[in-house]
Amino acid sequence: MDIFKFSALTRVRSISTAERAGIFLDDELFDIFMSGHLDLLQDKKLCKELAKLDLGSCEAEDRELMKRGVRLLAYPDPYYPELLRQLPDPPPCLYLLGETAALEKPAIAIVGSRIASVYGLTVAETISKDLALDGLTVVSGLARGIDSAAHRGSLAVPGSQVAVVGTGIDDCYPKENKGLMDEILAKGGAVVTEFPPKTPPFKQNFPCRNRIIAGLAWGTVVVEATEYSGSLATARFALETGRELFAIPHNITAKGGVGPNILIQKGAKLVCRAEDVINEMPPFLREKLSGARNAGSGDDIPAGIVSEDEAKVLRFLRVDEEKSLDMIIESSGIPVGDILSALARLKMIGLCREWPGARYTRTTSERS
Repeated sequence: MDIFKFSALTRVRSISTAERAGIFLDDELFDIFMSGHLDLLQDKKLCKELAKLDLGSCEAEDRELMKRGVRLLAYPDPYYPELLRQLPDPPPCLYLLGETAALEKPAIAIVGSRIASVYGLTVAETISKDLALDGLTVVSGLARGIDSAAHRGSLAVPGSQVAVVGTGIDDCYPKENKGLMDEILAKGGAVVTEFPPKTPPFKQNFPCRNRIIAGLAWGTVVVEATEYSGSLATARFALETGRELFAIPHNITAKGGVGPNILIQKGAKLVCRAEDVINEMPPFLREKLSGARNAGSGDDIPAGIVSEDEAKVLRFLRVDEEKSLDMIIESSGIPVGDILSALARLKMIGLCREWPGARYTRTTSERS
């Protein structure tokens, strides 16, 4: 496999993403491209565009990036994200900084407006934190506003993050998020792009970036978006590729609430808390989660922290299902007074959460 032929294709920006994907998804076309006999192409426009490529310069540029720790994930690479292969127009190559492991875990995309409200920023940070604790990789676009809040939330706890950028991997846009980008990398996350080095943040880059954000995740949460926000394009990409779509409800008078409220009207799943997302996950994905989602099996009771009664209550509680006080009493066989004491202490040390109606779920010590 000549990865540099795939990365060279990222430089052909005058054709659509579908046309570019067609070059390497069509065996005959790809054989012609690899052989260099471009005169055999029937599409003369495509022939003309590919002929402009200076393959030697492209390879030299990419080799220089590799010396600086950038990894190239070409379409045939076993580390190329499987979910991206399912797109009708997958990128020929991804430029990656960080860990490929961040691309292998179940992921959720969290997106929204650059100009965000306090409500939107708070929700994005909170729900990202909780979903990261549940074991999901949080994917966003490193933009101002909601994207930044989503990254901050997931970075506040043990977890995994992926930032998809609309520039070359050798740039950070916006500049003020360089610290955020560095923190993602320092904590074992990844920064990826399909754009070659030295690509500026052109406006037309971001719809392409948005399809990668949606493409890397099994579902997308739209936190805040105006009627014509790019986040709605990300939502559309999610739907077109058969992914789950979620939206945060808003005040109907809020500009940033128009997009999510419209999506909910059209069938997006309404999200009020992280559990609303987790509960929609198919079983085969839930089994892959490495965070709080695996709690409740009874095999990971914190040693030396809880009493025998507290451990018994904790084993019965689940992250994904609320248990009523009556159910806890019936299953545990512990006196009511002792159960209430156990629940009070488990709440205090952050291992369980109480919901309206005296119903309880399990959490982890990192949750508040």
